[in-house]
Amino acid sequence: MPAQPLVRRKLWHLAATAALAVSCPSLAQSPRAVRLRATIDAANAKSLDLTTTSGQQLTVALSSDTVILAIVPFRLEDIAPGSFIGAAAMPRPDGTQRALEVHVFPESMRGTDEGHRPFDLQPQSTMTNGTVTAVTGGGRTLIVAYSDGQKTIVVPTDTPVVTFEPGSPALLVPGAHVIVMGTEAADGALSASSIAVGKNGLVPPM
Repeated sequence: MPAQPLVRRKLWHLAATAALAVSCPSLAQSPRAVRLRATIDAANAKSLDLTTTSGQQLTVALSSDTVILAIVPFRLEDIAPGSFIGAAAMPRPDGTQRALEVHVFPESMRGTDEGHRPFDLQPQSTMTNGTVTAVTGGGRTLIVAYSDGQKTIVVPTDTPVVTFEPGSPALLVPGAHVIVMGTEAADGALSASSIAVGKNGLVPPM
């Protein structure tokens, strides 16, 4: 599917545009970028009925351009120098990051949203996307470099590790856990640009 490698770059561009709308009145009426963590209640070719992790019940429109990614388990020991990964984490007093989850990008998604920034998985959590330059600590410590720095990510034994693979509408079934990236129009209508869905019941950890 040719659109797959560019999906997340496009979605982060949407997020940047939404952020600008806060300070630029001329952009305030533009669609707002949204990210939803949710469970599918009902699905058809044109929309999904969802219950978000906060308990909201929403309907999100689908289109022929909506990209579907499957989230599947990955082995920590298969992460090596050169792997491009993301990690949601909690900062530790010594300056390292304690991973809450690790996701490994396929080669086609290398470079996706590279950098280090605040994240909303937990209060005070961060997200680091970059290239692994070293694996130490018995395979549980990852040195991750990005364009203007690096972070040391310590991965506890119970940390989920996943990767992405091409998905299909067949994965969008009631009970499936999803992360929806998309937009909200001025009238509140929601549209999905991409959907990352946990395969075989997996709950996306990011």
